[in-house]
Amino acid sequence: MSLTLLGLGTATPQRQIAQSNALRLAGELSNAAPGRERTLAAIYRHTQIHTRGSVLLEEPGDRAYAQSFFPPALHATDGGPTTASRNARYCEEAGALAWTAARKALADAVISPADVTHLVTCSCTGFANPGVDLQLVHQLGLPAEVARTHVGFMGCHGAFNALRVADAFVTASPQSVVLVVCVELCSLHFQYGTATDSVVANSIFADGAGAVVGVGSGHRTAAGAGAWRIAAQSSCVLPDSNDQMSWIIGDHGFEMSLSSQVPDTIAGSIRGLVTTMLGELGLTLTDVGSWAVHPGGPRVLRAVQQALDLPAASLEPSFAILSEHGNMSSATILFILERLARSRTPSPCVAMAFGPGLTAELAVLVRSDQTTATVTTICDETIVINEVDEVI
Repeated sequence: MSLTLLGLGTATPQRQIAQSNALRLAGELSNAAPGRERTLAAIYRHTQIHTRGSVLLEEPGDRAYAQSFFPPALHATDGGPTTASRNARYCEEAGALAWTAARKALADAVISPADVTHLVTCSCTGFANPGVDLQLVHQLGLPAEVARTHVGFMGCHGAFNALRVADAFVTASPQSVVLVVCVELCSLHFQYGTATDSVVANSIFADGAGAVVGVGSGHRTAAGAGAWRIAAQSSCVLPDSNDQMSWIIGDHGFEMSLSSQVPDTIAGSIRGLVTTMLGELGLTLTDVGSWAVHPGGPRVLRAVQQALDLPAASLEPSFAILSEHGNMSSATILFILERLARSRTPSPCVAMAFGPGLTAELAVLVRSDQTTATVTTICDETIVINEVDEVI
């Protein structure tokens, strides 16, 4: 692996909604059957989310929240806006959010848009062509010759797939500069009705965008102090889990199926996956300096924490992002990595996310200016053994 992360940037919609008000909105849109209002309230409370962003929120006026995109249900089978209308709103809103995150990442990396050679976009909440990638080319002033790749419809772990593509580019051409942008407008796919899967998804998902500027080993800034390098990545489809999570296109938005078995399935596999990946680098769990775990929900975070025997504080950044922003699908992990980068958390960092399949994506990131114990790996044809000041 040879991708160095020079800059990170994130963006959320202009307006946020308190989880208590999101609960009221869900009730207005028929998410609670008569007599089941307390159950709906419990679901929203147990998310441990305080606020979430949505591009659909409007000027509050005489109430704490306002939106006009989702009208009240007219009857028991009302599904709300069509998929076409939801996707049209995606086309209107996604570009601006992606642009904000990308602009911040470029500024953080001190990289000019004119120097970007590759653009990798990622999203699972909307489709368009010309789409977000071409909007970024025009609005950021990227070269017309920039090589564009889109990672679509992979779900919450999509950022890892996008980073893998970016790493392949800089490995093939070490002087490359890759801009990775994940943008998700999950709130467009709010589902009417009382189906448990839909109600849970409604209570957790939110809108956001995250971006990364990455370079190869041949770029002049690749060895910059403090920059994270991806030392390893791994991917695994978890056994007997194909029916536990899905994300499909329906007539009234994209629909999620979500089994209550997901946290247990993750717990049963994650320790073996992490220890194997670390072992290939000559590391153990005790060598890990920080953790970036995608907050699919509180139960997922607790399952990972218990399976890996981690202290509660180790997942505080993941819980904090969940509380402040909700689950923004693929963009969420970049919010966590940005927070860890700003606080100078110790290296190595193990990052992970989960999505339909049920698939686990993992990565190990190391810093060039921090000592990492007992690393034995081959990267860029260099073997680094024992304690070193720079891990390549």
